[in-house]
Amino acid sequence: MSEQHTYRVIVRGTWDGLTEEARVRLLAEAPEHGMTSMRFAEEGSLSYEPAPLKHFSMRYVVVSDAADGEEMAGVIAEDRAESALRDRGYGFRDLRSTVTDLDTMKINRKSASRR
Repeated sequence: MSEQHTYRVIVRGTWDGLTEEARVRLLAEAPEHGMTSMRFAEEGSLSYEPAPLKHFSMRYVVVSDAADGEEMAGVIAEDRAESALRDRGYGFRDLRSTVTDLDTMKINRKSASRR
């Protein structure tokens, strides 16, 4: 069995070709998708600002083979984002991801003398 790593992935994109219905729904749901809703989850967490309704981000937790690396985790998260956005009827473009491998992340702890 191969080693699994846990990745936190932020997928960013731009709204594009939104229907009037999608725009109205996004504006109505904006309070649920602001700064306080940002969290990493397997199913993804959508956040955006309503004014201007231009960019969005989705946060994912991806668990995959360590041998596949961060690039594959980014591809998996972008695929999840595309599916979720299409299922909701939202037009988008320019998806890009930023990946952090939680299993290799260095944590800098302050020494007792520096606290």
